[in-house]
Amino acid sequence: MLVLLLLLVTACTGGQGGGPGGGPPSPSETSGEIVVASGRDVTGKNGIRQQLIDAWNARQGVSGWTARLVELPGSADEQRSQLLGALQSGSARYDVVNLDVTWVPEFAEAGLIRPLGEEAVADPGDVIPSVAGTADWRGERYSVPFNSDVGLLYYRRDYLAAAGVRQTDLSRGVGWEELHELIDQVDRHRPKGYEAGWTTQLAGYEGRTVNAIEAFASAVPGRTLTDADGRYRASEDDLRAGLTELWSRTADDTLEDAFTSDEAATLSDFADGRTAFLRHWPYAYRTLHQTFSDRQLGVAPLPGAAVLGGQNLAVTSSSPRARKAAELIRFLTDADSERCLLDAGFAATRVSAYDDDHRRCTHVATASAAPSATGEGTDRMPRDKAGRPRYARDILLPALTHAVQRPRTPLYGAFTQTFSTELGALFTRRTPPDQALVRDLDEALRGALPD
Repeated sequence: MLVLLLLLVTACTGGQGGGPGGGPPSPSETSGEIVVASGRDVTGKNGIRQQLIDAWNARQGVSGWTARLVELPGSADEQRSQLLGALQSGSARYDVVNLDVTWVPEFAEAGLIRPLGEEAVADPGDVIPSVAGTADWRGERYSVPFNSDVGLLYYRRDYLAAAGVRQTDLSRGVGWEELHELIDQVDRHRPKGYEAGWTTQLAGYEGRTVNAIEAFASAVPGRTLTDADGRYRASEDDLRAGLTELWSRTADDTLEDAFTSDEAATLSDFADGRTAFLRHWPYAYRTLHQTFSDRQLGVAPLPGAAVLGGQNLAVTSSSPRARKAAELIRFLTDADSERCLLDAGFAATRVSAYDDDHRRCTHVATASAAPSATGEGTDRMPRDKAGRPRYARDILLPALTHAVQRPRTPLYGAFTQTFSTELGALFTRRTPPDQALVRDLDEALRGALPD
């Protein structure tokens, strides 16, 4: 009876192949291939994520272990659907999944990813606290932050200078009122190709949700649309304040194309000189500096609240290689890897990547050291004396530290679809939000989320 009881306990706690840290390794955990599913790497072909995977493989020697990165096509929403379908049906063998931070509660609640032990994350105290909060669900760690994200304000310093603005360094930050005053000055001079003050992502997808959450968090500081369990908790007064703030930001000075644009389109419009300001993510810093010099381009904290983004690594519940998968995650998210990600253009998740001048990327040869075919450096991103992107310590790290999360709920897919759809009326009418719009949004969110 004792033997049978022990076997039963082992089966219940071990799952499919055993969870990280529990019981002896099964035969399938002594060698094999770990498949990592992820979205597109914004650092390009053979980007930093693949380079880190290659570095881990090189360390395995003749152990019989390898890791393989599979990049999923399509938008973030399409990638989420692909992962959900693959894990629920068992049609694809993924051991590690790179999840958008908003997906963690959904995948955890559905039992598609497993809780992780301490062995999956090195020095958890080094992770930026706001970022660390995206890794858990209902008090358990289900993921480890890989790369982060936060809204930033990019601007044309040369446009400001041509308009007579004396102080073209806005890195200290500006408010929305000051931003509109600066736009008024540029409007009076209208550089060649210029059409409107700023652009952002307002098409009917996640970009619209992000912009709206930033407006809501700015209008009603400290209030959220959901509680810690994902239940809807907003009042009509909260919604009215948020809608009014969003309308005031977009009613004037906004490029008309912004209302149908995503990240790629807005980045292109800004690069083409159609606007003086752009709300975008950290990876745009490197991209834009391939075109603009420091005298032309600047970056600053986003006025008001900025939304936290990013991706976290998790081990699938179906993986029979959970122990080794957790080891891979630990490597990909350690302090050295995070410095590599920062150097390549991602927002790192660890404080040490930003403030430890002795920390260097030694896992891989980063792009900052890569020569071109002519022997000249191809990296045009401005860097500080320690080799980090120049804006990282003083602008990016504070922005991440103070960023706000989107609603944490297993029903995030339903929330963002409902939220984005209902907000469309605000941009269609082009009038301040009325009580009917507030009521419709409130009823729609109550229907999409539990109360």
